[in-house]
Amino acid sequence: MSTAPASPDDTGSLATGAGVIATVLAAARAAATSRGLINDPFAAPLVHKVGLDFCIRVADGELDISRLGKDGGFPRLAEFSAARTKFFDAFFTDAARGGIRQAVILGSGLDTRAYRLWWPAETIVYEVDHPPVVDFKATTMRAWGSAPSVNRRAVGVDLRGDWPAALRRVGFDVAAPTAWVIEGLLVWYVPSDAQNRLLDGVSALSAPGSRLAADHAVPPSRPQAVHHESLVERWRRRGLSLTGPGPFYSGEHTDVVRHLTESGWMTVDSGIADLFAAARLPRLTDRELDGAPAAIRYVAATRS
Repeated sequence: MSTAPASPDDTGSLATGAGVIATVLAAARAAATSRGLINDPFAAPLVHKVGLDFCIRVADGELDISRLGKDGGFPRLAEFSAARTKFFDAFFTDAARGGIRQAVILGSGLDTRAYRLWWPAETIVYEVDHPPVVDFKATTMRAWGSAPSVNRRAVGVDLRGDWPAALRRVGFDVAAPTAWVIEGLLVWYVPSDAQNRLLDGVSALSAPGSRLAADHAVPPSRPQAVHHESLVERWRRRGLSLTGPGPFYSGEHTDVVRHLTESGWMTVDSGIADLFAAARLPRLTDRELDGAPAAIRYVAATRS
């Protein structure tokens, strides 16, 4: 696989602003893969292709942001990434085994589940993100000769716009149960009103029996917001190239579990300690649970 840096036209928002989070998450998956905790063989090459030096060093193990100190670190990054990756991987596999044959990844970024997971033959996976992002990944994977393991349909659309209509235009079946994944969007940079619209759009398209998995932010206290801001600033000093505002949204967040429950979903909400236990990883200490990891929850829901 070629790992030459991509041009700005190729990467779109993956190398700037909020879109950097998708590349950081891929770098974390690469670090977890190199330690044998998960198997995402595409993570490191995609990070290299985006070309952000900070993320390349994280992916290659040259920079461990777990060790940057209280304001700039993320404790046990590789294990954290492994736990969350296994949570979402298992969600899709369980949904497929339960008979669901339609899956949607909202804010797909550098997610490669359509390439690396097992899917039943008749399944369709829709990847929804900004056009430059879905084009970049599809073009890059095709150039490497890597084919999806499922019928993958890319939906290039701004999630602030009418993404449900774009989804239907490429064949989404409103009458069929769907497995939805929303990874990162409800944590990092989507304001409360946009979160509500996104969740309402999902509910409107979800037939009975549909399932949803998402990470979401506990509404931050000011100390948590300060931690996020300090984290971004310290990452900048370590070479993370960010233009414009940082990727974290530190304002009010929607109570995702309540919103889903009121919209007819049955929910189970978990913390990162639960995900570590499910992945059979050594438990986190109280100190490791302080700050960013504790501010993120993981919900699995079923539409009644």
